[in-house]
Amino acid sequence: MSSERVPVELSKGVNGLEKIILRETRGSSAEVYFYGGHVTSWKNEHGEELLFVSSKALFKPPKAIRGGIPICFPQFSNHGPLEPHGFARNKLWSIDTDPPAFPTNSSSKAYIDLILKPSEEDMKIWPHSYEFRLRVALGPGGDLMLTSRIRNTNTDGKPFTFTFAYHTYFSVSDISEVRVEGLETLDYLDNLLNKQRFTEQGDAITFEAEVDKIYLSTPTKIAILDHEKKRTLVLRKDGLPDAVVWNPWDKKAKAMADFGDDEYKHMLCVEAAAIEKPITLKPGEEWRGRQELSAVPSSYCSGQLDPRRVLQGS
Repeated sequence: MSSERVPVELSKGVNGLEKIILRETRGSSAEVYFYGGHVTSWKNEHGEELLFVSSKALFKPPKAIRGGIPICFPQFSNHGPLEPHGFARNKLWSIDTDPPAFPTNSSSKAYIDLILKPSEEDMKIWPHSYEFRLRVALGPGGDLMLTSRIRNTNTDGKPFTFTFAYHTYFSVSDISEVRVEGLETLDYLDNLLNKQRFTEQGDAITFEAEVDKIYLSTPTKIAILDHEKKRTLVLRKDGLPDAVVWNPWDKKAKAMADFGDDEYKHMLCVEAAAIEKPITLKPGEEWRGRQELSAVPSSYCSGQLDPRRVLQGS
């Protein structure tokens, strides 16, 4: 039993890739692979998995891991000249032995600091020097917090510009029974319609076909209501004004080799991001982007989930 409670444990994962297991005393846990600085698991105190990872995910570099929380940097999707979603998710990160001081309001010991710096090969693809520091932490209540700090360490005086996303894949019981609250009436870019700009209608976002939208100037809190599981997943974010909502639906699912044909029914990506207005850093400047995920039981009201309490709460 004692090993179960070790807050931070180094372990071998799929295909021998190294990972860190974080554990909170009440039983929640998270797993982070050095490959990609990639969170692949987040479980509540009952051991229920809250993130989706495809059963067909390849844990084989240089292929990115399908599911969990891939980090998109320095480019989101095809918004630029680099490979889609950039290269941070395809690199081997290392433990940050000298992490910056974090304002901490919890006594949690379940956290890990990782760092990514460019290799000479990387500089040929994206000719900028940077330090990307990532802290993954589990709070006492089982909340999962990811904090990214990206610093321009160029010595040639040149600024650099990037876009960013935490490409979080949430596990849901049935996509047709899921609602997303907090993005109503906002403008979005529709990636299925050549990034045309539209305004969201209706009360909440529901799903009956493929969706790939970038919502703009979004609130700091978004709720994913899972009717069947009677659970609400809450995403809080800071420094990340945009939110991507994605589900590939059946045709795209079949076209992806590392994604099961029917798995689209059990996942939803809601991604805290900075896309529409790219971030520019001068040498020595640092950007910080943070997301916090929590799971709460949904309250019922005349057969409907009541998200107001969740969105208006702290």
